[in-house]
Amino acid sequence: MNRKLPLQALIEAAIIAALAYIIDVLPAIEPFPWVKISIAMIPVLLLSLRWGWKAGMASGFVWGLLQIVLGTAYVLTPLQAFIEYFIAFSFIGLAGLFAGRNITAKSIVMAVFVGCLARYFWHFLAGWVYFGEAAPKDMPAALYSLAINGSAALLTFLVCTIVLVFLLKTAPRLFKV
Repeated sequence: MNRKLPLQALIEAAIIAALAYIIDVLPAIEPFPWVKISIAMIPVLLLSLRWGWKAGMASGFVWGLLQIVLGTAYVLTPLQAFIEYFIAFSFIGLAGLFAGRNITAKSIVMAVFVGCLARYFWHFLAGWVYFGEAAPKDMPAALYSLAINGSAALLTFLVCTIVLVFLLKTAPRLFKV
């Protein structure tokens, strides 16, 4: 069995990473001052559903790399940057565990849930360790990070799910290789 990604998947992964970066630097949807809905995850999630988790993780990794290289990342320490930009963005690709021939609305919901949960788990850990001092005095750092990253994950999950299910209904060919 050939375990390598096809060239087309690698090319799409690179293009999707660039598209996600461009979407990410556009003005954000911020329903609250501390929460940013990451609609830039939509292309990476779509790619993951088309080609699987390897291509999705590669695309997420390149998206995080672009943020570091092009200077839009918020870096406190090298380890924090590695966790939040390389690991967290790569883990969006785990949505590709639900890739297959018959993508349904249910599989999209599960894929987006896994991709969001995986990404924001790493943001939660980094937030707990590196941004805990921003927590109110009476609030533990872990709870503060969970509140911030959990609300961002939940809203991102809802928006990405709605958009991807809409795309499945209106343009199902986008999900096929």
